[in-house]
Amino acid sequence: MADPIARSPIAPLAPVAVRGGWEVSGRQSSAALTLADCTALPKLLVRGIGALPVPFGRAERDGGALVVGSGPSEWTVLGEHVGPAPDGDFVSVIDVTHGRALMRVEGVQAPNLLAKLCAVDFSERVTPDGAAFRSSVAKLVTDVVRDDRDGTPSYLLHCERSSGQYLFDAVLDAGAEFGIEPTGGDTA
Repeated sequence: MADPIARSPIAPLAPVAVRGGWEVSGRQSSAALTLADCTALPKLLVRGIGALPVPFGRAERDGGALVVGSGPSEWTVLGEHVGPAPDGDFVSVIDVTHGRALMRVEGVQAPNLLAKLCAVDFSERVTPDGAAFRSSVAKLVTDVVRDDRDGTPSYLLHCERSSGQYLFDAVLDAGAEFGIEPTGGDTA
């Protein structure tokens, strides 16, 4: 009997591969603006007073993981978290990997693309690297995290699993004028 395969709510583009038990797109793009399905990345929801040191509205690296202050006394940990278990009163940790979709839009035009879909100022002054907020993106409640890579603007978009394909398609559609291309999934 074969091992089970996990699937993203976002249909993978050919060529399709299985990595880490997940069906993923093996497509690689060298376009200046890309969109990648990162749903396979581990996602933990941590709640509790003083559980993690990252403030609300900010994101910081902790080893290989990105810790996002996603709400008052609420954090989302994206990636493998190798740090100690959170301390605090009444802390709960819930694995939401299979219940949430995650994608990354990356490139110099990413702020302009997102400005078409979201009524937030994506200027460097208002949403610098490490900014995190929850807003409507393409009329869908979405967590947005600015997580630049090698000095290039990069944003993680995190939404309910059932809306993942819709959001992915909406971002691709809005990014057509900027030459966006889908690419294979990556890590945070």
